[in-house]
Parts: sequence; structure tokens; C-alpha cells
Amino acid sequence: MLQKLVINNYALIDNLEISFGDGLNILTGETGAGKSIILGALSLILGQRAESRYFFNQQKKCVIEGVFKISDFHLKTFFEDNELDYEAETILRREISADGKSRAFINDTPVNLTTIKQLGDKLIDIHSQHATLEINDPEFQLLVVDSAAKHGDLLNDYQLKFRAYKKTTAKLQQLISESDKAKADLDYYQFQFDELEKANIAEDEQEKLEQELYTLTNAEEIKRNLSGAGFLMDGGETSALIQLREAAHHLSSLEKFNPLIEELHERLKSTVIELKDIAAEIENLNQHTHTNEAKAVEINERLSLIYNLQKKHRVNTSAELLQLQEDLSTKIQQALFGDEEIEKLQKQIAAEKQELEKLAAQLSSNRAKAIPDIETQVVQSLAEMGMANSTLKIELNPIPFGNTGTDQVRFLFSANKGHALAEMSKVASGGELSRLMLSIKSLIARHTALPTIIFDEIDAGVSGEVANKVGQIMERLAKNLQVITITHLPQIASKGQSHYFVYKDDDSSTTYTRIRQLDEQERVLEIAKMLSGDKLGESALQNARELLNS
Repeated sequence: MLQKLVINNYALIDNLEISFGDGLNILTGETGAGKSIILGALSLILGQRAESRYFFNQQKKCVIEGVFKISDFHLKTFFEDNELDYEAETILRREISADGKSRAFINDTPVNLTTIKQLGDKLIDIHSQHATLEINDPEFQLLVVDSAAKHGDLLNDYQLKFRAYKKTTAKLQQLISESDKAKADLDYYQFQFDELEKANIAEDEQEKLEQELYTLTNAEEIKRNLSGAGFLMDGGETSALIQLREAAHHLSSLEKFNPLIEELHERLKSTVIELKDIAAEIENLNQHTHTNEAKAVEINERLSLIYNLQKKHRVNTSAELLQLQEDLSTKIQQALFGDEEIEKLQKQIAAEKQELEKLAAQLSSNRAKAIPDIETQVVQSLAEMGMANSTLKIELNPIPFGNTGTDQVRFLFSANKGHALAEMSKVASGGELSRLMLSIKSLIARHTALPTIIFDEIDAGVSGEVANKVGQIMERLAKNLQVITITHLPQIASKGQSHYFVYKDDDSSTTYTRIRQLDEQERVLEIAKMLSGDKLGESALQNARELLNS
């Protein structure tokens, strides 16, 4: 439920804070005082797009914040799916800057407009006299029937299996398409595969061959330089090793004079050993380095084969050629054995469809059983509100498999005796549609945990005892959920547990929208004004007291 709404810098509101109660909350005030402005601000934290031209002060940003108590409405999964912190008291906030840029937050975590709208849809249902088009929506009509059928778990199970079924059928179509293409291209794929398999390329072969060819091509230069290095290190009378050995001999005769010389002598001996190893390896490399034109020709031919294959298949490495070979093998296998996988999937789809048919049949049965009770309750509720000759007929028509089963719901209505049933938008006036929607939403509230519902002057076109009945229905509705109602009718206003008065205030230069919660005496005065205008007599006050005590 909506516990608190804070509005800063929106329309005629500089700053405003409203704390709402459980049950039925009433908002009254003169036309133009700002009641709908408050709803407009609330709509911003429910995901509606914003325009900075509605700011109270164009130099400041607009901030709307709503505090919602959500612990009873099974919303933890939504927070987990959207990686949001779950709080029993959740805060939705919108900030709109003067340049029109907007930011949205859920519990101080930035979110996009879609996410805050999705959560808002689960928290508040705003219904106005201009929003009756929803009642003609087949999805809404099906929701009404499903709510009364009370088969939410069955519907969820069906929808999970239906999504799995759709994935399997899509996979089958893809597999059939790929298999058909593979069969058509089988000879081409086989030729390419055989060519690559015959080449018998190893993954790192190209790099090794290129290095070996480079060595063969430069063998003479390599040998010449290896010979020169070997001679300088250990090949002549003045070679490096001979001179180092002589230096070591000199140091050995001085060890007795200084311990540091002994350490230097040991280090020099280690160096001599390391240089001998290096000289030996140089000699070994020299011995194994040869010019071999035949081998170079052989490597060139092998590399030419690899390069040509890479160019043909538009790749750059041997690893990519091997991957292509593997892919071709997969396509060949698919062409040769794809029918087996297709047959397996077809059997799986048949089994899934059979299960869906069973669940869909149960959904249809539940809906058919619930429809008579819906028709009866709605008609009874309408009769209470002065529409005693109303008739509601709900058709359940078969359709192909869909996300909600195999049923399409169609509401047919007549507000007057002797008139043919038709779609509601064609036979009901605005006031009749409003009362019809109130009846239906009252029915939904008995079976569905709606946190909050807001009625914006849907009592248009009613008065007297009918208005009293509308108020009684709202009062009953408020036993199951929080109801916030904007009304001009004293009969409805008197039914509220909490009553808020919206009014305009001004100073020398500016007009403001204000709101305050009325105490018992203030409620008597407000309802009396709604009954008889500003000239309050004792009879109006007495009537107001009677309404409040009824």
C-alpha cells in the first residue's frame, strides 16, 4: 500500500507530503484545486513520461517520492530478477531536471523507466472515468475470469510449459532448416572436408615450418657467425676462455692475502664453466646447421598448400582451418543423421503438446465454472448502483494455443431491458462504464492481492441513493485493499476512514496547491459544504453528521 507521497516542484505544488491510511482514503476539494495534479505527480513514480514545463519553479528539479509497504504482496522475485535490494518499505523516486532529463530510483538504486513502471503496475491501479477502455481489452477480461477462477498456480504451470514448448518448436524449425540446407550442400561440404582432411594440417605446423625454412634459407650466415663466436670464445691462443683461465690462476695465488679475493676467484671459475657450456652449445649448433635445398623446396611446397587453403577459405591460421574442418564435419553429420534428431524433437513436442492440452482443458473448465458467478455478482453489484436492468454475458471461445491457454473471453453487456447484448463500448455510457468497472474491480479484489487502487472521479453521472451504493461498494472494496478515491459526492466522501481536503492557497504573487487531513469536525463541515454549498445551515450539518454515522 501507498504509505506516503512527497511532491516537490510540480505544477502548483512547491512541496507537499501526504500520509495515506489503510482502507478507504477520500480526496475532496473544489474543481481546479489540484486533486488531479496529485495523481499526475504519483503517475511519474509509476513510470509516466515527464515534461519540465509542468514544473512549479523552472530553475529547480522536480522530485516525486512514494513510500510503499509491500511485505504482503510476494514481490521478492521481482527484486531478485532486477538485481534490486528488497525492502518491506520500498521507496520509488523520480527526479526530473529543468532540461527535461529524468532519473528513476527504487530504494536508491538507479533503474530505467521500464523497470519502475513494471513495479508500479504491481503496486497501484489508477482508474479514472476516462480509463474505461481497459474494460474492452480481451486480456483484461480474461484476467477478470482467471481471478474469479482462482487457478493462478495452474495458469503459471501452463505458461511455464507453454514457453518451453515454444522454445522446442523453434528449435525444431531451426533444425529442419539447417538439415535441409546441409542436405542441399552435402556434396560441396564433403569436397571441402576431404580436401582439408587430405592436407592433414597440424595446429602449430605453419609456425614450425616457417621457422625451419627461415633457418635453412639463412644457413650460411648462421654457420659463419656461429664459427666466429666459437673461435673468439675457445678457438685460438687469445680466446676468451684461455684469458679467463689465466686470470683465475692469478687470483688463486692471491687468496691467502684477502678473503674477498677467494670469493672473486670462485665467481670467476663459475663464469668459466658457464662460458664453456655456451661455447659447446654454439659448436653443437654449428655442427647441425646445414644448407639443404631439397628440404627447403619440400617446406615451401607444404607452406604453399597451407597458404592456398587459408586464402581459399579466407582465414589466417592453421587453427582456423582446423576449426573449419570440424564445422564441416558437423554439417555433414547433420545432413546424414539430422533426421534422427528431428524425429526425437518431434516426439518431445508431441508429448509437451499433450501435456499442454491437458492443462489448457483444465483452465477452460475452471473458467467456464467461474463465469456464471461473475455474471451474477457483477449484475447484483450494478443493481445496487441503480442499474437494475443490466445484463452481462461472458463468452468463452476456443482459439489456438496461446500464452494463457486456448480460450478467448468476450464480455457482452446491456444496460437496459429489451436491448441486445453487445460489446460494452457500444452500449454503455461513460457513467455506466465507470460503475461497471467498479463492480468488476470489486470482484477482482476479492480474489487478487492488489495493494492499492485509485478511483479518479469515476462517480460521474450518479447521485442520491445510487451514489450512496457506490460508496458502500468502495467501502467493501477497502476491506481487502487500500482504496484512494477522488470524489465530489458527499455520499461517497462520508464512507472514508481518512479524508483529505485539497485546496489552493496564494500569497501576493503565487498560487499553491495544499492538502490537509481533516479531523472529525472538519469532515462534518466539508461534507455539509458538498451537500449545500458555502451557506451552511443546521440542516446541512445534521445531514453531514448522519452521513458520517450511517
